[in-house]
Amino acid sequence: MKTMTALQVQALSNDRADDSAADRVDGLACMALAQLAMPVPMHGEVLVQIEAAALGFPDLLMTRGQYQAKPPLPFVPGMEGAGIVVDAPGCSRWREGDRVIVGGLTGAVAQYGVFAEASVLPLPEGFDMAEGASLRAAYLTAWVALVCRGQAMPGEWLLVHGAAGGVGLAAVDLGVALGLNVIAVASTAAKREAIGRLHAQARVIDGSTGFREQVLEITGKRGADLVFDPVGGDVFDESTRCIAFNGRLLVVGFAAGRIPQIGANIPLIKGFSVVGVRAGEYGRRFPDRGADNVSNVLRLANEGQIRPHVHARYPLADWAQAYCAMEQRDVIGRSVILPHAG
Repeated sequence: MKTMTALQVQALSNDRADDSAADRVDGLACMALAQLAMPVPMHGEVLVQIEAAALGFPDLLMTRGQYQAKPPLPFVPGMEGAGIVVDAPGCSRWREGDRVIVGGLTGAVAQYGVFAEASVLPLPEGFDMAEGASLRAAYLTAWVALVCRGQAMPGEWLLVHGAAGGVGLAAVDLGVALGLNVIAVASTAAKREAIGRLHAQARVIDGSTGFREQVLEITGKRGADLVFDPVGGDVFDESTRCIAFNGRLLVVGFAAGRIPQIGANIPLIKGFSVVGVRAGEYGRRFPDRGADNVSNVLRLANEGQIRPHVHARYPLADWAQAYCAMEQRDVIGRSVILPHAG
């Protein structure tokens, strides 16, 4: 039987019947490399030799049982990857040797994976595998937030929180490509310096001691037309005090841990909207729009207008270092695991 090496999230114990219970996983303590049977594609599926798997915050949450989706244990983590098609029985779009991006709830941190034909995309022109693996989730989230939900217009002010993270940096990159005036917030000097190197057009500010006065000064007291907030907590609260009239506060996530609350009188008096962003669900609810969103992200990537930033590339044997860096919030952009690297 052919086998492959993969990272596997396992149950801490076997004394409960519910094999997806959140209290049966505990981050790195329940993860290990394993030799698994080589996956076999069914009709309409694509077998891919995975060359790169990008890690995101949802991947980390899933290993703790804290993500909204809780796959049955054991499972191979990794929602995004890129690689080379090995086999695609019954698939009209893909042939052996095609360079592709793959995505799903799990399965990317492995040497091989099987993915539904519809979830496979072409690797953009000029992208390497690590960049391709880092593209889809972050940039689709940014696109749905800014374009579909935020109705962004060129020349508007965009305030991006968590701007050094994978999704935040994608929002900065896309905002610049869309002609927005971008204000990027980051908590450390190293992160601010990195954002400045990558996006000289953006105003980069320190958010560690508050940002309201800085945003109002930069915007001439207007405030931000769009606020991209994957952080929540105190960041959300302060954002309501520097948002423009007719602004859109885009709720993307709660990395800070606290889910904020707001009285209905505040957006009424200040004339702004609080808008929820769920990019994946948006595509599922509106399949035609979802396909258009993917096409637009790929178009911008192929035109060279957007490009993910890869913070570090780790061989599969160093998977724990990759997860620890993400857990410690040291990553600027995305960390990537290379399943076939030394």
